[in-house]
Amino acid sequence: MFRNLFRLFGKSLAMDLGTANTLLYTRNQGVVLSEPSVVALDADRGHVLAVGREAKEFLGRTPRRIRAVRPMRDGVIADFEVTRQMIAFFIKKVMTGFNIARPNIVICVPTGITQVEKRAVVESAQQAGANTVYLIEEPMAAAMGADLPVHEPIGNMVVDIGGGTTEVAVISLSAIAYAESVRVAGDAMNLAIQRYLQNEFQLLIGENMAERIKIAVGSAYPLPEQLVVEVSGKHMVTGTPSSVRITDGHIREALMEPVRTIVMAVRKALEKTPPELAADIGGTGLLLAGGGALLKGLDELLHKDTGLKVRVEQDPLTTVVRGTGRTLDNLKFYSNVFIN
Repeated sequence: MFRNLFRLFGKSLAMDLGTANTLLYTRNQGVVLSEPSVVALDADRGHVLAVGREAKEFLGRTPRRIRAVRPMRDGVIADFEVTRQMIAFFIKKVMTGFNIARPNIVICVPTGITQVEKRAVVESAQQAGANTVYLIEEPMAAAMGADLPVHEPIGNMVVDIGGGTTEVAVISLSAIAYAESVRVAGDAMNLAIQRYLQNEFQLLIGENMAERIKIAVGSAYPLPEQLVVEVSGKHMVTGTPSSVRITDGHIREALMEPVRTIVMAVRKALEKTPPELAADIGGTGLLLAGGGALLKGLDELLHKDTGLKVRVEQDPLTTVVRGTGRTLDNLKFYSNVFIN
């Protein structure tokens, strides 16, 4: 009886619960929500004041009575209660119309997630209003979103660079044959830019400004033409507003360490991959997905370092949630890719 009602009135959702952004996908509408994973709270009462894009604008600008929180860290839940409220807000935002049943949700998680962290994700989603919660690993979801033949006995390599983690995985026969997960990704790049400007220019900038710089002039490999951006912040010594002109060369130097960590994770995964699968990857190359895939020149750097063909997914920001959403068509058929 309940299942029949769910089919009539319920809605299944796919969720990319990321450190930087949360995306929701429905079978009929595709990607229906893409918002920053940020919550603004009343510091005294703990009430939610804003969630998502509006809350992100509060970062670094809040008075004492408001606290802007990023409840996800390194791809996992850092603040359970705030995460629950954030998920509930996003579910309510997309659950339009007449819905009797609570939605089934498929959520993607990092490959290195522990049993305790898995339980935290499931419980936070259930308390936020979900019925049944399924978990799928991010690289598997990315491979499905990019239409790779994950069910066939062929090795495919996926490099998913999110906000908190970089996931490198070799996939064959609907399973991950080898995975390498490092907690260095988009957030680490933003922090590296902040530190570089502090050390080289005595300029203090916020997290949002660092991200804008990364998007505007960030690169992992020398560019054909120099890019320049004006950066405003606070001078460390005088404490007064200050601005400097930054080139892509400066930011490339700033990003050297996190980029090197990502490249080394790819190399380590290749070294640990069984010979037959490695031979397949030599022919198929590797796929770049996630927001970090948009870093200029990263595909060229990986190609130069590994000798492999490197393909950047057409819409890397939504690759994972689109792959997660594919499972909604037939949860039973895709049961072998779920990890809970």
